[in-house]
Amino acid sequence: MRKLNLLDFAWWEITGKCQLACDHCYASSGPSGTHGTMTVADWQRVIRQTREAGATMGQFIGGEPTLHPALPQLVRHALDSGMEVEIYTNLVHVTPAMWETFRLPGVRLATSYYSDQPDEHEAITKRPSYKITTKNIARAQELGIPLRAGVIGVLNKQRTSQAIASLERLGVPAIGYDNLREVGRGVRERGPGPEQLCGNCGNRQVAISPTGEVWPCVFSRWLPAGNVRQASLPDILIGEKFAQIASELQEEFGARARPCRPDPCSPDCSPSCKPQNNCRPANNCGPNYTCGPCAPKDQNCKPVMNCNPNKCRPTDK
Repeated sequence: MRKLNLLDFAWWEITGKCQLACDHCYASSGPSGTHGTMTVADWQRVIRQTREAGATMGQFIGGEPTLHPALPQLVRHALDSGMEVEIYTNLVHVTPAMWETFRLPGVRLATSYYSDQPDEHEAITKRPSYKITTKNIARAQELGIPLRAGVIGVLNKQRTSQAIASLERLGVPAIGYDNLREVGRGVRERGPGPEQLCGNCGNRQVAISPTGEVWPCVFSRWLPAGNVRQASLPDILIGEKFAQIASELQEEFGARARPCRPDPCSPDCSPSCKPQNNCRPANNCGPNYTCGPCAPKDQNCKPVMNCNPNKCRPTDK
């Protein structure tokens, strides 16, 4: 396999189907979602091309990726290709076979969490989910499966600090915080735009959708750069369209990042989505902050202070 130097990381969004119906979902996924038009063979080809482009890690995401019947097969394919794998799952329904997949060497998990109170948690997920998600977080810890969790601020006066405390009591080693992103069903006032992005989209990372569209990241869904059912992923990454999108985003991020240097808690700063192996200082909320909830993290990353773009910590709004 020829190796290029284009990527570090990719999101493989293998399905739009999910048991939950969270009203902030950036992918607008839910029970009526589908697996899209990408076949298993398509995903296997894209995974190989992701590695060929230089990536050493990929994340299976959705929707709820465990609902895709080929997830175990695709996970093994990614591992065999020489990559580490993260599965971003709501942990609502984990079969014995899926636990075996989760326990494979090179696999880690990520999940979202909203509150220490079942009613508030389920007001966000729109389904009975608190008890089973919490139980399966504990189960993953018992089995020694690397796991990180992201607390997402969605509601006014949401018990985010208490949710983080609950995760700490469960022994979760890496906990991040993020505010709602106004993408998909998360749109409230401003809607999709560069201000919803972390500052690293298109910078050695890429996302592929259930229909094969290529985006700079999973949150920049209005910026398709091509389709892997029509061209190879490396060809898209070196293509004119992707270069134009990446350049425009970096220009926007560069202008936005300058005020973050003297004031790392500026509202214009947000957690980084880009995977890193080294945990930066926990009070740094700028675009280079590396302990945010949406990227795989070194499990030794100590979540001393969980980043909120406004105050460098979760707040009860």
